[in-house]
Amino acid sequence: MDSTDILINIRKIVRSINLESKRIEKDYGVSIPQVLCMDYLRKSAGFQATQGELKAFLNLNSSTVSGIVHRLEKKGLIARLPKTGDKRVINLILTAPGEKLLNKIPPLLHDKLTKRLNTLDENQLIKVEEVLNNLIEFLQIPDEENAPAIISNNEI
Repeated sequence: MDSTDILINIRKIVRSINLESKRIEKDYGVSIPQVLCMDYLRKSAGFQATQGELKAFLNLNSSTVSGIVHRLEKKGLIARLPKTGDKRVINLILTAPGEKLLNKIPPLLHDKLTKRLNTLDENQLIKVEEVLNNLIEFLQIPDEENAPAIISNNEI
């Protein structure tokens, strides 16, 4: 295997992510970041979280998260509710239609990857992380561009 083979494999991954994004958008009318946002709410206590919590989870800037939240709210998939006891804080809550949509969407690539990574022992995980960190370093990708979830710019 040479460097060309590695580049081809990276392109396969990127292409798969882009194709999945287009398919989810076409079939379900939501982007991958919107799905991740709703899934985060589904897994949160009371199906709710603040916009700041979503921002930290998605590792995106505030204006991008605001746009995601606005579009989901407009579609009726999430709602804004004042926090009990402190009306200055707004919680985002997953609506019944949002949960119903999530149940229709098949597992995403990053869900499949997470499942497989969880089967590896700690030494194997460390090796995978070292290789990925090397790739990030070789590509000179700044830390602020590293997101915890698989998201491409055209999905936001």
